[in-house]
Amino acid sequence: MWVGSELGAKREKGGCRIRHRGRHTEKRQPAADISRLIVTPLGGVGEIGKNMTVVEFGEDVLVIDCGLAFPEDDMLGIDLVIPDMSYLYGRKEKLRAILLTHGHEDHVGGMPFLLREVKAPVYGSRLTLGMVERKLGEHNLRLPPESRPFTEGERLRLGCFEVEPFAVTHSIPGALGFAIHTPEGTIVFTGDFKFDLTPVGGEVSDFATLVRLGREGVLALFCDSTNAERVGFTPSERTVGGTIERIVREAPGRVLVTTFASNVHRIQQVMDVAVGCKRRVAVVGRSMENTVQVSTRLGYLHVPDGLLLPTEAVNRTPPERVIVLTTGSQGEPMSALSRMASGEHRQVDLIPGDTVILAATPVPGNEKMVHRTIDNLYRMGARVIYQREAGVHVSGHANREELKLMMTLVQPKWFIPVHGEYRHLIENAAMAREIGVADDHVLVGENGTNFEFSGDGCRVAGKVAAGAVLVDGLGVGDVGNVVMRDRRLLAEEGILVVSLAIRREDGAVVGGPDIASRGFVYMRDSEDLMEEARARVLEVVSERTKRNGADLGGMRQTIRDALGQFVFEKVRRRPVVLPLFVEVD
Repeated sequence: MWVGSELGAKREKGGCRIRHRGRHTEKRQPAADISRLIVTPLGGVGEIGKNMTVVEFGEDVLVIDCGLAFPEDDMLGIDLVIPDMSYLYGRKEKLRAILLTHGHEDHVGGMPFLLREVKAPVYGSRLTLGMVERKLGEHNLRLPPESRPFTEGERLRLGCFEVEPFAVTHSIPGALGFAIHTPEGTIVFTGDFKFDLTPVGGEVSDFATLVRLGREGVLALFCDSTNAERVGFTPSERTVGGTIERIVREAPGRVLVTTFASNVHRIQQVMDVAVGCKRRVAVVGRSMENTVQVSTRLGYLHVPDGLLLPTEAVNRTPPERVIVLTTGSQGEPMSALSRMASGEHRQVDLIPGDTVILAATPVPGNEKMVHRTIDNLYRMGARVIYQREAGVHVSGHANREELKLMMTLVQPKWFIPVHGEYRHLIENAAMAREIGVADDHVLVGENGTNFEFSGDGCRVAGKVAAGAVLVDGLGVGDVGNVVMRDRRLLAEEGILVVSLAIRREDGAVVGGPDIASRGFVYMRDSEDLMEEARARVLEVVSERTKRNGADLGGMRQTIRDALGQFVFEKVRRRPVVLPLFVEVD
């Protein structure tokens, strides 16, 4: 089925020759000086999170995904991390569409920030767009007018590109991969996938399309690498449902289950277990509530009438008749489960004998927070089930044998591993060589790498800016390296604020210095040190004033240097020194 969007129609100028191995379709012949296919990952390569890729040929640009990552421990005060999109912004007039593989935060969480700057239709599955629409609403944004879900079997014409989505199994319904037919050949993006032959929602990966693409000829495969270190096949999601049912049937009291809020398949299994065990389900946590609402409205989640229990009724319902489905699988400090574990949740009190199932594994970097939550749950008298060996979680990503199967089906000429930390990329690249991809046709890049295809060749054609943009409150990108350095210094060493009244005429000190300390020492316990510090400040200010007069800029630096050196000699610390002047006549 061919679908030409209005936007695509506007790009119909002349013809462009799309080369598919085995067939040819006349479109538009681009000018010779722009006849290059360039694929540039802006995020998700050499890291987990903030996945984003730019595909461009001549006057046409596509974007695949726009995700976020969560801040690392040393990113003090930062809420979110999104890709540096400056490379795309310089090409936004050429942007034909944004293609979304699925609704996980690491693939769509950056959409509100992208759509503030660019206007292009957004395409994905119904659930993906439903979740993005809800997220945009929180930022007072809407999807661009031409945005819509893909229809089954369609191939969407966008400028000189033909986009062919295909279904893949993942830990969320509506996950897609993309075959993009370009003037240089077909490139395939797997998205996040696994080959689950007994999926909960019945959405089996589209093997027929993958086989057909392999027979027609694939120029390059951009392949998920997350589980490239894990042997064998990823277990089916359906196995988790059986384990949760056994735990619930054996539990004498209340059961709390936490998982990723977007894992609709897992949520459905919890609902099914509740029905079979004659329990009601309380959904706690805003993101979990949003997922249940959106996926139920779109028909991806089936919730029988009367199954849901209001949160405020949990504490007064017999424990053996309740399952609490909650956020907090990553130990987030403000999540519902973390607040329950610390006794601070307003509506749900943990009681001894509760069973808590952590049906998720920690995202790299979140281990400490998860373990802290588990410890607190134990302190509250709960039984906690969380080990991978307990069978309460399976990955949504392909293990080694599934990755090899994907490569075998698609038979790419060039192989480029994406979506994974660097060791995952290397392992995935090694497997591509094992299944027969030529050694010099396997390319490992990083964020910002320009993969350039021309003729039958591919090369790394340089690198563009592709770092991380930090989101702090309403500020996007205004917290840079200098601010982060200051925050780390304040957190590690504290601050000394030096206040002086300076005579404007000659720079003489007429009041102070007063020294205030925060995070450095307790003033009452360090009076002698502070008195020596005041004396040192007066000394260096007097000396400088005699030489240079009322030079406040130079005086600030002199105080920083002298007081910093004095404190280091005394206590071996380097607090931030902040001089403040009040000028008087």
